Amino acid sequence: MQVLVTGGAGFIGSHVAEACIEAGYGVVVVDSLARGKIENIPDKAKFFKLDITLDSILELQQIIADFDVKVVIHHAAQVDVSLSMLYPSSDASVNILGFINVLEACRNTGVQKVIYASSAAIYGEPMSLPIKEEHPAFPMSPYGLSKYIGEQYLILYKQLFGLEYAILRYSNVYGPRQEVNDGGGVAAMFTHKLLERINPIIYGNGEQTRDFVYVGDVAKANVLAIDRGNDVLNISSGEQTSINELYFSIKRILGSTLLPYYYPARLGDIEASCLDNSRAREVLGWEPQYSLLDGLNEYINLLKSR
Repeated sequence: MQVLVTGGAGFIGSHVAEACIEAGYGVVVVDSLARGKIENIPDKAKFFKLDITLDSILELQQIIADFDVKVVIHHAAQVDVSLSMLYPSSDASVNILGFINVLEACRNTGVQKVIYASSAAIYGEPMSLPIKEEHPAFPMSPYGLSKYIGEQYLILYKQLFGLEYAILRYSNVYGPRQEVNDGGGVAAMFTHKLLERINPIIYGNGEQTRDFVYVGDVAKANVLAIDRGNDVLNISSGEQTSINELYFSIKRILGSTLLPYYYPARLGDIEASCLDNSRAREVLGWEPQYSLLDGLNEYINLLKSR
Protein backbone atom coordinates (compact mmCIF):
# COMPACT_ATOMS: atom_id res chain seq x y z
CA MET A 1 0.00 0.00 0.00
CA GLN A 2 1.16 3.52 -0.80
CA VAL A 3 1.35 6.12 1.98
CA LEU A 4 1.88 9.85 1.41
CA VAL A 5 3.63 11.86 4.13
CA THR A 6 3.20 15.62 3.99
CA GLY A 7 6.11 17.41 5.64
CA GLY A 8 8.16 14.26 5.14
CA ALA A 9 11.44 16.18 4.89
CA GLY A 10 10.95 17.62 8.36
CA PHE A 11 12.01 16.44 11.79
CA ILE A 12 9.12 14.14 12.71
CA GLY A 13 7.79 13.54 9.19
CA SER A 14 11.07 12.10 7.93
CA HIS A 15 11.16 9.59 10.79
CA VAL A 16 7.55 8.63 10.02
CA ALA A 17 8.46 8.12 6.35
CA GLU A 18 11.38 5.89 7.36
CA ALA A 19 9.22 3.85 9.73
CA CYS A 20 6.59 3.32 7.03
CA ILE A 21 9.23 2.06 4.59
CA GLU A 22 10.64 -0.28 7.24
CA ALA A 23 7.10 -1.61 7.77
CA GLY A 24 6.82 -2.45 4.07
CA TYR A 25 4.75 0.46 2.77
CA GLY A 26 5.51 2.44 -0.36
CA VAL A 27 6.12 6.06 0.63
CA VAL A 28 5.59 9.33 -1.22
CA VAL A 29 6.85 12.53 0.44
CA VAL A 30 5.63 16.05 -0.31
CA ASP A 31 7.37 18.99 1.36
CA SER A 32 7.92 22.66 0.54
CA LEU A 33 11.47 22.48 1.98
CA ALA A 34 10.76 25.75 3.79
CA ARG A 35 12.08 24.06 6.93
CA GLY A 36 12.48 20.47 5.88
CA LYS A 37 15.77 19.20 4.49
CA ILE A 38 16.10 17.08 1.40
CA GLU A 39 18.78 14.96 3.09
CA ASN A 40 16.18 13.89 5.67
CA ILE A 41 14.06 12.14 3.03
CA PRO A 42 14.59 8.35 2.91
CA ASP A 43 16.24 7.11 -0.29
CA LYS A 44 13.37 4.73 -1.04
CA ALA A 45 10.71 7.45 -0.85
CA LYS A 46 9.39 9.30 -3.90
CA PHE A 47 9.73 13.05 -3.32
CA PHE A 48 7.77 16.01 -4.71
CA LYS A 49 8.42 19.61 -3.74
CA LEU A 50 5.01 21.11 -3.02
CA ASP A 51 3.61 23.86 -0.79
CA ILE A 52 0.20 22.98 0.63
CA THR A 53 -0.65 26.65 1.23
CA LEU A 54 -0.47 27.55 -2.45
CA ASP A 55 -2.88 26.74 -5.26
CA SER A 56 -1.53 23.21 -5.49
CA ILE A 57 -4.59 21.04 -4.86
CA LEU A 58 -4.65 19.75 -8.43
CA GLU A 59 -0.95 18.88 -8.30
CA LEU A 60 -1.39 17.09 -4.98
CA GLN A 61 -4.42 15.23 -6.32
CA GLN A 62 -2.40 14.11 -9.33
CA ILE A 63 0.39 12.77 -7.11
CA ILE A 64 -2.12 10.88 -4.96
CA ALA A 65 -3.82 9.43 -8.04
CA ASP A 66 -0.58 8.50 -9.83
CA PHE A 67 0.67 6.49 -6.87
CA ASP A 68 -2.76 5.20 -5.80
CA VAL A 69 -2.23 6.55 -2.29
CA LYS A 70 -4.65 5.14 0.29
CA VAL A 71 -3.35 6.77 3.48
CA VAL A 72 -2.09 10.34 4.00
CA ILE A 73 -0.04 11.11 7.11
CA HIS A 74 -0.12 14.86 7.63
CA HIS A 75 2.92 16.49 9.22
CA ALA A 76 3.27 19.64 7.10
CA ALA A 77 2.70 22.43 9.62
CA GLN A 78 3.81 25.66 11.20
CA VAL A 79 5.01 24.33 14.57
CA ASP A 80 6.54 27.33 16.33
CA VAL A 81 4.31 28.53 19.17
CA SER A 82 6.19 31.82 19.53
CA LEU A 83 5.85 32.61 15.83
CA SER A 84 2.14 31.83 16.01
CA MET A 85 1.80 34.49 18.70
CA LEU A 86 3.52 37.05 16.46
CA TYR A 87 1.94 36.02 13.15
CA PRO A 88 -1.36 34.23 13.79
CA SER A 89 -2.54 34.67 10.19
CA SER A 90 0.56 32.92 8.84
CA ASP A 91 0.03 30.10 11.34
CA ALA A 92 -3.58 29.71 10.23
CA SER A 93 -2.59 29.81 6.56
CA VAL A 94 -0.49 26.67 6.96
CA ASN A 95 -2.24 24.79 9.75
CA ILE A 96 -5.85 25.45 8.79
CA LEU A 97 -6.09 26.50 5.15
CA GLY A 98 -3.19 24.29 4.10
CA PHE A 99 -4.74 21.31 5.84
CA ILE A 100 -8.09 21.97 4.15
CA ASN A 101 -6.24 21.80 0.82
CA VAL A 102 -4.91 18.38 1.82
CA LEU A 103 -8.34 17.19 2.91
CA GLU A 104 -9.91 18.32 -0.36
CA ALA A 105 -7.24 16.47 -2.33
CA CYS A 106 -7.94 13.36 -0.27
CA ARG A 107 -11.71 13.65 -0.73
CA ASN A 108 -11.39 14.09 -4.49
CA THR A 109 -9.09 11.09 -5.00
CA GLY A 110 -10.62 8.43 -2.78
CA VAL A 111 -7.98 8.41 -0.04
CA GLN A 112 -9.24 6.09 2.67
CA LYS A 113 -7.60 7.57 5.77
CA VAL A 114 -5.77 10.62 7.11
CA ILE A 115 -3.45 10.41 10.11
CA TYR A 116 -3.16 13.88 11.61
CA ALA A 117 -0.27 15.12 13.74
CA SER A 118 -1.85 17.20 16.49
CA SER A 119 -0.40 18.54 19.71
CA ALA A 120 -0.66 18.76 23.48
CA ALA A 121 -0.95 22.51 22.85
CA ILE A 122 -4.68 22.05 22.18
CA TYR A 123 -5.29 21.35 25.90
CA GLY A 124 -3.89 24.60 27.31
CA GLU A 125 -3.39 24.82 31.07
CA PRO A 126 -4.47 21.39 32.36
CA MET A 127 -7.29 20.98 34.83
CA SER A 128 -5.70 17.75 36.08
CA LEU A 129 -2.70 15.55 35.29
CA PRO A 130 -2.08 13.34 33.43
CA ILE A 131 -4.25 14.79 30.66
CA LYS A 132 -6.72 12.40 29.08
CA GLU A 133 -8.09 12.80 25.57
CA GLU A 134 -11.47 13.86 27.00
CA HIS A 135 -9.89 16.95 28.61
CA PRO A 136 -11.54 20.12 27.24
CA ALA A 137 -9.60 22.03 24.62
CA PHE A 138 -8.44 25.42 25.92
CA PRO A 139 -5.52 26.36 23.63
CA MET A 140 -3.41 29.28 24.82
CA SER A 141 -1.76 30.10 21.50
CA PRO A 142 -2.81 30.46 17.86
CA TYR A 143 -0.74 27.34 17.16
CA GLY A 144 -2.73 25.26 19.66
CA LEU A 145 -5.98 26.67 18.30
CA SER A 146 -5.05 25.98 14.67
CA LYS A 147 -4.14 22.36 15.44
CA TYR A 148 -7.46 21.88 17.26
CA ILE A 149 -9.42 23.38 14.36
CA GLY A 150 -7.62 20.92 12.07
CA GLU A 151 -8.86 18.09 14.26
CA GLN A 152 -12.42 19.35 13.96
CA TYR A 153 -12.18 19.58 10.18
CA LEU A 154 -10.98 15.99 10.05
CA ILE A 155 -13.86 14.76 12.21
CA LEU A 156 -16.28 16.72 10.00
CA TYR A 157 -14.84 15.15 6.83
CA LYS A 158 -15.47 11.74 8.37
CA GLN A 159 -19.10 12.68 9.03
CA LEU A 160 -19.68 14.25 5.61
CA PHE A 161 -17.53 12.16 3.29
CA GLY A 162 -16.57 9.00 5.18
CA LEU A 163 -12.86 9.85 5.36
CA GLU A 164 -11.31 7.68 8.07
CA TYR A 165 -8.88 9.29 10.50
CA ALA A 166 -6.52 8.98 13.41
CA ILE A 167 -5.65 12.08 15.43
CA LEU A 168 -2.35 11.76 17.29
CA ARG A 169 -1.77 14.41 19.94
CA TYR A 170 1.98 14.58 20.54
CA SER A 171 3.61 15.72 23.72
CA ASN A 172 7.07 17.35 23.37
CA VAL A 173 8.88 15.36 20.70
CA TYR A 174 12.70 15.27 20.64
CA GLY A 175 15.40 13.32 18.87
CA PRO A 176 17.70 13.16 15.81
CA ARG A 177 17.16 15.77 13.05
CA GLN A 178 15.50 18.19 15.44
CA GLU A 179 16.96 21.62 14.94
CA VAL A 180 16.79 24.71 17.13
CA ASN A 181 14.45 26.40 14.65
CA ASP A 182 11.95 23.54 14.71
CA GLY A 183 9.80 25.49 17.17
CA GLY A 184 9.51 24.38 20.77
CA GLY A 185 12.54 22.08 20.47
CA VAL A 186 13.96 22.87 23.89
CA ALA A 187 16.10 19.70 23.98
CA ALA A 188 17.62 20.67 20.64
CA MET A 189 18.15 24.26 21.78
CA PHE A 190 19.95 23.21 24.97
CA THR A 191 22.12 20.70 23.12
CA HIS A 192 23.16 23.03 20.31
CA LYS A 193 23.92 25.91 22.68
CA LEU A 194 26.09 23.75 24.94
CA LEU A 195 27.95 22.28 21.96
CA GLU A 196 28.63 25.86 20.84
CA ARG A 197 29.69 26.74 24.42
CA ILE A 198 26.90 29.29 24.80
CA ASN A 199 24.80 29.61 27.95
CA PRO A 200 21.22 28.62 27.05
CA ILE A 201 18.14 30.56 28.13
CA ILE A 202 15.39 29.06 30.28
CA TYR A 203 12.13 31.02 30.35
CA GLY A 204 10.54 31.05 33.80
CA ASN A 205 12.11 29.33 36.79
CA GLY A 206 12.69 26.03 34.98
CA GLU A 207 10.42 24.07 37.30
CA GLN A 208 7.63 23.96 34.70
CA THR A 209 7.19 20.41 33.44
CA ARG A 210 6.79 18.82 30.04
CA ASP A 211 6.25 15.30 28.73
CA PHE A 212 9.15 14.42 26.41
CA VAL A 213 8.66 11.59 23.90
CA TYR A 214 11.32 10.24 21.56
CA VAL A 215 10.74 10.72 17.83
CA GLY A 216 11.28 7.04 17.06
CA ASP A 217 8.41 6.14 19.38
CA VAL A 218 6.22 8.76 17.67
CA ALA A 219 7.04 7.32 14.24
CA LYS A 220 6.07 3.83 15.39
CA ALA A 221 2.70 5.12 16.62
CA ASN A 222 1.99 6.55 13.16
CA VAL A 223 2.68 3.21 11.49
CA LEU A 224 0.43 1.36 13.93
CA ALA A 225 -2.35 3.92 13.38
CA ILE A 226 -2.55 3.04 9.68
CA ASP A 227 -4.53 -0.11 10.43
CA ARG A 228 -6.63 1.18 13.34
CA GLY A 229 -10.06 2.84 13.38
CA ASN A 230 -11.12 6.44 14.00
CA ASP A 231 -9.76 7.72 17.28
CA VAL A 232 -8.01 10.55 19.12
CA LEU A 233 -4.87 9.38 20.90
CA ASN A 234 -2.22 10.96 23.11
CA ILE A 235 1.29 9.96 22.04
CA SER A 236 3.59 10.64 24.97
CA SER A 237 5.96 9.22 27.54
CA GLY A 238 3.36 9.70 30.25
CA GLU A 239 6.02 11.21 32.54
CA GLN A 240 6.65 14.76 33.78
CA THR A 241 10.14 16.23 33.45
CA SER A 242 11.04 19.74 34.55
CA ILE A 243 12.92 21.99 32.15
CA ASN A 244 15.70 22.21 34.73
CA GLU A 245 15.93 18.43 34.91
CA LEU A 246 16.10 18.22 31.13
CA TYR A 247 18.82 20.87 30.99
CA PHE A 248 21.03 19.28 33.62
CA SER A 249 20.61 15.83 32.03
CA ILE A 250 21.91 17.21 28.72
CA LYS A 251 24.64 19.12 30.55
CA ARG A 252 25.85 15.90 32.23
CA ILE A 253 25.84 13.91 28.98
CA LEU A 254 27.94 16.61 27.27
CA GLY A 255 30.20 17.16 30.28
CA SER A 256 29.49 20.88 30.17
CA THR A 257 30.02 23.30 33.05
CA LEU A 258 27.78 26.05 31.63
CA LEU A 259 24.75 27.24 33.56
CA PRO A 260 21.58 28.63 31.97
CA TYR A 261 20.30 32.18 32.04
CA TYR A 262 16.78 32.55 33.41
CA TYR A 263 14.41 34.95 31.64
CA PRO A 264 10.77 35.82 32.43
CA ALA A 265 8.17 33.26 31.35
CA ARG A 266 6.75 33.72 27.85
CA LEU A 267 3.15 34.47 26.99
CA GLY A 268 1.31 31.26 26.11
CA ASP A 269 3.60 28.91 28.07
CA ILE A 270 1.85 26.55 30.48
CA GLU A 271 3.11 25.51 33.90
CA ALA A 272 2.78 21.73 33.63
CA SER A 273 2.01 19.11 31.03
CA CYS A 274 1.82 15.33 31.03
CA LEU A 275 -0.35 13.27 28.69
CA ASP A 276 -2.07 10.03 29.62
CA ASN A 277 -1.06 7.54 26.90
CA SER A 278 -3.14 4.59 28.13
CA ARG A 279 -5.60 4.81 25.22
CA ALA A 280 -2.77 4.61 22.67
CA ARG A 281 -1.42 1.58 24.51
CA GLU A 282 -4.83 -0.08 24.34
CA VAL A 283 -5.91 0.93 20.83
CA LEU A 284 -2.57 0.74 19.00
CA GLY A 285 -0.76 -1.81 21.12
CA TRP A 286 1.91 0.88 21.38
CA GLU A 287 4.14 1.95 24.19
CA PRO A 288 7.23 4.19 24.32
CA GLN A 289 10.47 2.22 24.10
CA TYR A 290 12.91 5.01 24.98
CA SER A 291 13.50 6.50 28.39
CA LEU A 292 14.42 10.19 28.38
CA LEU A 293 18.10 9.44 29.06
CA ASP A 294 18.24 6.76 26.37
CA GLY A 295 16.69 9.13 23.83
CA LEU A 296 18.93 12.04 24.79
CA ASN A 297 22.04 9.88 24.57
CA GLU A 298 21.10 8.61 21.11
CA TYR A 299 20.23 12.10 19.87
CA ILE A 300 23.41 13.71 21.24
CA ASN A 301 25.70 10.91 20.03
CA LEU A 302 24.29 11.16 16.51
CA LEU A 303 24.62 14.93 16.58
CA LYS A 304 28.24 14.78 17.73
CA SER A 305 29.11 12.21 15.04
CA ARG A 306 28.18 14.56 12.19
